[in-house]
Amino acid sequence: MTIGEFARASRLSAKALRRYDELGLLPPARVDAYTGYRYYAGAQVERARLVAWLRRIGMPLAGVREVCALHGTDPGAAARAVRAHWARVEAETAERRGLAASLLDRLGGNTGMDDDMTTAVVRPHALLAAALSECGRVRETNQDRAHAGPRLLAVADGYGAAGDLAAGAALAALSAVEGLPAPGGRAGDLLNALEDAVHRADAGVGAAAPGSGTTLTAGVWTGSRLALAHVGDGRAYLLRDGDLVRLTRDHTAVQARVDAGELDPAEAAAHPDRALLLRALDGAEGGPVPDLSLHEGRPGDRWLLCTDGLSAVVPEAELRAALAAGAGPEDTARALLALADGRGGPDNASCVVADVLPADSARTDWGLSGGSGSGRP
Repeated sequence: MTIGEFARASRLSAKALRRYDELGLLPPARVDAYTGYRYYAGAQVERARLVAWLRRIGMPLAGVREVCALHGTDPGAAARAVRAHWARVEAETAERRGLAASLLDRLGGNTGMDDDMTTAVVRPHALLAAALSECGRVRETNQDRAHAGPRLLAVADGYGAAGDLAAGAALAALSAVEGLPAPGGRAGDLLNALEDAVHRADAGVGAAAPGSGTTLTAGVWTGSRLALAHVGDGRAYLLRDGDLVRLTRDHTAVQARVDAGELDPAEAAAHPDRALLLRALDGAEGGPVPDLSLHEGRPGDRWLLCTDGLSAVVPEAELRAALAAGAGPEDTARALLALADGRGGPDNASCVVADVLPADSARTDWGLSGGSGSGRP
């Protein structure tokens, strides 16, 4: 392949390819002795795309060289190097986020208005929630955990030899957020406290299940808003007025390639590496920085938090139909897991369904599943 053809195939510019040749990172297969033209082999495209992807996430050239060297011999070590780089990036981003929140508070003051950094005093709404976890048809044990409490909604998907302990430790450590400030506190304070809780959960996973890990998608209800923290490939959705909106982004290598335009969603769904995580709670040094967000809740809204054992096998159109069918949270949770079971139940599957009720509602019907059951709904 000429350098122009190779540039188009690899999504790297000819200038970048010449630079990577000079650095010894991506030398051409052959250089014409008379013209100096560079020619590349088709087998080099995969390595070139890896270089392009690593550069897009801001990895220094020394790190790119390390990951490329590891990729062919120890893919696990290559993945750990990428995760360590991204943890450093996220730590720096989190520090800037805290500074931005502080500056906005200092410059704007706490006016009591409803903006990105403050939560206005409102009459709180109630939640009616249920959690359910199933082993599935293929797995011998259930390493998922799901929880629906007065304020905390959470799902965790453990992996490794002690994945069940990892998921359980994450939810146990996160239980402290049930006592976070009630409605009326600043949103920035709530999100910072939630982030701190995720870091404690990460440490708890490292202590309880070294060598294993877990994803975590968790929401804290303030009475008017749901504060979300997300690490991994679990998902959170909002059903409002019949429309289903996805609130989280998968932290996977395949999703990163989709974001970079290298894969379309259909290819990603069937990709063999779709479960390769870029972020997880595993107790490693530095720890992941969770995605944090705040979402207004209205009476009639329905939240869904689930592990990939549900979202990876059931299309979103069917998730929406089940959520909109009109059944209560517990029956809806059973219907959702039945959909996963109907597709062979290839993985543990867990979900939390929570409805926002009018402020004067006195109903409190909390569901809790530790994920130990293997029966089907």
